[in-house]
Amino acid sequence: MRGSITSDVKTPTTASRWTPTAPRAAGPGKDSMMVHAGAMSGRLNKTRAILTQISKQRLLFIMVLPVLVYYLIFNYVPMYGVVIAFKQLRITQGILASPWVGFVHFVDVFTDARFYRVLGNTLVISLYQLAIVFPAPIIVAILLNEMKGLKIRRVTQTIIYLPRFLSWTIIAGLTINVFSLDYGIVNRVLVEQLGMQPLNLMTDPRNFRHFLVLTLLWRATGWSSIIYFAALSSINPELYDAAHVDGAGRWRSIWHITLPGILPTISILLILRIGNMLDVGFEQVFNLYNPAVLRTGDILDTFVFRIGIQEGRYSYATAVGLFRSVVALVLILGANKAVKSMGQEGFF
Repeated sequence: MRGSITSDVKTPTTASRWTPTAPRAAGPGKDSMMVHAGAMSGRLNKTRAILTQISKQRLLFIMVLPVLVYYLIFNYVPMYGVVIAFKQLRITQGILASPWVGFVHFVDVFTDARFYRVLGNTLVISLYQLAIVFPAPIIVAILLNEMKGLKIRRVTQTIIYLPRFLSWTIIAGLTINVFSLDYGIVNRVLVEQLGMQPLNLMTDPRNFRHFLVLTLLWRATGWSSIIYFAALSSINPELYDAAHVDGAGRWRSIWHITLPGILPTISILLILRIGNMLDVGFEQVFNLYNPAVLRTGDILDTFVFRIGIQEGRYSYATAVGLFRSVVALVLILGANKAVKSMGQEGFF
């Protein structure tokens, strides 16, 4: 009995025993592949989300496409020409084959007395415009907003918008016919009818800057007031009703409601204006100035035009233009930081 039992029981051998094994560790190559796959998946998801948004708003993107193409062709592609400022451009060799000269042209610019003269004229005229022309649209928009008669407001807006549709060439012809010393209407009335001295605005260096600011004020004030008038329309009318109930008059309402309501818009436009401090307006000055007023009326734009186009010193003119662009970048960054430090909304 015992023998049969013992004979049926089998003792485990070494070959049949089960021994647990440790799990195989994943190598660094597998981890990097998993991370790479996750990153690829995230990028694909972002790309898919962007394409979905573009598909949903494709009409808006189609509308903005011409603007993007315009800035790409006329603002970004010409940036390649900046290298001319660091080369001695030779027309027969082209831009690429022209020799590099480093900062030679910048040294010529900063040692040229004419450059400092036109830079000073540009800053003086620009500050003059900032003090007179910039606040004018704000005042006009507030006055239009305070008008009660809708018809009178519309007629006034139409009249003050019209000068914007006249080019500076046409305005120059009109001002010559009006203010000319020989046959201008104003001087004929002053001299022949009133017996006064003629008013010399266009050929007197002392008066030319005032003449530039006045013509710009006449042409730009009405058109520039549109954006402020649009900002005024977004102010809640209930604020004016509450102020009226509290006894506030028009001036109090303007000071405590109207101006704070359009202050973000004023801040943005002020940043842009300061960024264009060295851009006085080539078309205006070029059409209105003459050799008699070069001492006070010559600006960077007209100086670059004469040096680059008329004298053929393209590298020198490009160096001046690059300097102006760098200064504009510094000014707009500084103005944006200053506005944000005062608690207002910046440009970016």
